[in-house]
Amino acid sequence: MTKEDALKAYFGYDAFRGGQEQVIDALLAGRDALAIMPTGAGKSICYQIPALLLPGITLVISPLVSLMRDQVTALVQMGIPAAFLNSSLTFKQYLLALDRARAGWYKIIYVAPERLETEGFRSFAEQADISLVAVDEAHCISQWGQDFRPSYLNIPAFVKSLKKRPPVGAFTATATQDVKADIEKLLELDRPLRVATGFDRENLFFAVRQPQNKQESLVDLIRSRPDQCGIVYCATRRTVEETCGLLQEAGISATRYHAGLEPEERQKNQEDFLYDRMQVMVATNAFGMGIDKSNVRYVIHYNMPKDMESYYQEAGRAGRDGLPASCILLYSGQDVRTAQFLIEHSEPREELDARTAEQLRERDFQRLRQMMGYCKTRRCLRQYILRYFGELAPDHCGACWNCLHNFESVDVSREARGIIRCVMETGGHFGVGVITETLCGADTDKVRKFHMDREETYGLLRDHTQAEVRSCIHFLFDESILVLSDGPYPVVGLGERAGEVLREAPDLFMQVEKGERPAFKRRPSVPEELEGAQAELFGRLRALRAQLARRQGVPAYAVFSDKTLRELAVVRPRTMEELKSVGGIGDAKASRYGRAFLAEIAAFEE
Repeated sequence: MTKEDALKAYFGYDAFRGGQEQVIDALLAGRDALAIMPTGAGKSICYQIPALLLPGITLVISPLVSLMRDQVTALVQMGIPAAFLNSSLTFKQYLLALDRARAGWYKIIYVAPERLETEGFRSFAEQADISLVAVDEAHCISQWGQDFRPSYLNIPAFVKSLKKRPPVGAFTATATQDVKADIEKLLELDRPLRVATGFDRENLFFAVRQPQNKQESLVDLIRSRPDQCGIVYCATRRTVEETCGLLQEAGISATRYHAGLEPEERQKNQEDFLYDRMQVMVATNAFGMGIDKSNVRYVIHYNMPKDMESYYQEAGRAGRDGLPASCILLYSGQDVRTAQFLIEHSEPREELDARTAEQLRERDFQRLRQMMGYCKTRRCLRQYILRYFGELAPDHCGACWNCLHNFESVDVSREARGIIRCVMETGGHFGVGVITETLCGADTDKVRKFHMDREETYGLLRDHTQAEVRSCIHFLFDESILVLSDGPYPVVGLGERAGEVLREAPDLFMQVEKGERPAFKRRPSVPEELEGAQAELFGRLRALRAQLARRQGVPAYAVFSDKTLRELAVVRPRTMEELKSVGGIGDAKASRYGRAFLAEIAAFEE
């Protein structure tokens, strides 16, 4: 069997996506690989195809139980023998799984990194024919990453302990340059193929809103998306409880997930969401890493995350099927204070010395500043994200809230020079709040305490509101005219262009909101909604899928994704061969479900 045969037979696709084939070829040739691919880009196929073609077992090291369970469920549905070994198994179940692994039952085994150090598993691994080791969520090995897990540091020693070193593939969706270098170094990858397919998810619509009433705004957003699955992320357990209760009182089908719940309730709530028994999951960031639910149509952040890595990873759980999905962040000043508190009161890592711990804390505050910048920018939100991860991006994407917003360009040259002079005059010792109050001529405790009312720039911009001046200051951050220091109490300083603005007095134009926002528009590349007979058939196919999923005891998307059902509703295949030409339908799924769907389509056309 070739890699193309395996792709079609098991996964139902005719061609590889960008980057997949290069990684697969490298691993099949015995070469290490480092793949940086966004959520939904098909990272798992990069190691699942080699696993099918290589002679022995593929070990997939993964951090979360939920990820393993979902992946194994999907693989078994495709006809691929797979299993997981983690703490969710009883000791008897674990021993049985190991015995079956020794007997050659499985091609792919998912294992938690902590399991690598146990005597029973090491004994099995040292004797097993392991052809490939895949490290998922590889950014967890870096202490500079947002999800550092010390257990990942044991992976290189485990690989060395095997009777023959297999190729190692490292996979992650989000990684800055520092984290990429850490992954390669700490995993001891040997001259790896490096593939980065780009971070852009074209089907995702990004928006940041600053509502007067978050609760009302959240309820309105969800009610405007009836019958759609979504995730609402909150910063704390208490907010999860309050928000879930709010949605339930509003008649919305919602459940909750956070680390304070009993394991049995977490598992039940997660399965209720995965199996479409609940429409909305309200959760902390404890939920979601590796959750393979393809039909999440929106992710709403009720609170601002602490960093861009977390935000993009969590937002990326929307639209994994490639269909249009929304990522909306509801921002408020209180979110910043909550994030600062969480950083300041985070538990110190015992394995770190005091100097390194302080460096990491400073890095956390730097990330928070960049996250705040995303919430404040008037520029293209997609461009802001991509530039953060080191990619070039156009100034206008046409598919984010800012690009579709009704803005007008306003000359803020006078205001900019006044702000720069105020920062120079006060010696760069104050934050955005004090600078704003000084320029607006406010009579506040801080202004009086620091004698800001004696400065020449005091009241210079009293014709503006404080909100307008803050917006201008954040615009100057975007333009590298001003900078914001790191740390818990950041101060405003002069950027590399400040002198140029004062000396040459160039015109500076800032995007300012005017009137109401226009209706959302879709990018030309995003499929339109089905209408008429196609929409009716799609509904019938969804109902059939739900019925089959209940019989199989699997989530609906594990039968066919919404994207596959849409294509079925348009193409309306009549034969099994025509059915298998539809994306996402391989031999195993065609054999298991094909006749039922062909019969439903035929009945519809009668």
